[in-house]
Amino acid sequence: MKNILIVGATSAIATACARRWATEGANLFLVARNGERLQQVADDLVARGAKRAACFQLDINEVERHAAMLESCQAELGKIDIVLVAPGTLPDQAQCQDSAEVAMREFNTNVTSIIGLLTPIANLIEAQRSGTIAVISSVAGDRGRPSNYLYGSAKAALSTFCEGLNARLFKAGAHVVTIKPGFVATPMTQGLPLPGPLVATADKVAGDITRAIEKKKDVLYTPWFWSLIMLIIRSVPKFLFKRASL
Repeated sequence: MKNILIVGATSAIATACARRWATEGANLFLVARNGERLQQVADDLVARGAKRAACFQLDINEVERHAAMLESCQAELGKIDIVLVAPGTLPDQAQCQDSAEVAMREFNTNVTSIIGLLTPIANLIEAQRSGTIAVISSVAGDRGRPSNYLYGSAKAALSTFCEGLNARLFKAGAHVVTIKPGFVATPMTQGLPLPGPLVATADKVAGDITRAIEKKKDVLYTPWFWSLIMLIIRSVPKFLFKRASL
């Protein structure tokens, strides 16, 4: 029976992952900033088969409360087998360009606060000498595009952090999976002009994530074809790339 901590548990992808684990009878500790929505998710997961689904209301930017959350999680679950870290926002690039305050706030939410949380989580998993941390980054971090370079730079930093963390925890018998989704149909992307054939469902992505965790993959592009798309995008020469409308 798996003991699983999910941070950002009310996001569409995290909820879809939790539903898969619930059918296996997992013990879940769910963390999110919207307490009412979090409890609704927890109740649904118990109905789907989760042995337990405890809740902890937390905004990822409340770094001073990270330790209390982890203490509560350990008291509830004991040993932690899987940690899924899924909080994040999709900022408006134009607003980030117009306001340094907005730019810093969004960067903080998408990487700085997450690193603040991953640091004590990594120490806990390292001390256990087992367990997997799965972190949702993005294909946007593979190259800085003018349409979303604030978001992309945050995800690039997060991916690099996770790569180093994976190498560190490997020596302790633990593992880190960096998850790089492409376009996903979620409330966060609703209304955006996304190319239909490239858009995946949250459930499809969740299936890829749970399998990647089981197989201990280092990096997951999901759906799979994004690894090819990003290989092409990374290969475009800079003098052409900066002239493209991406």
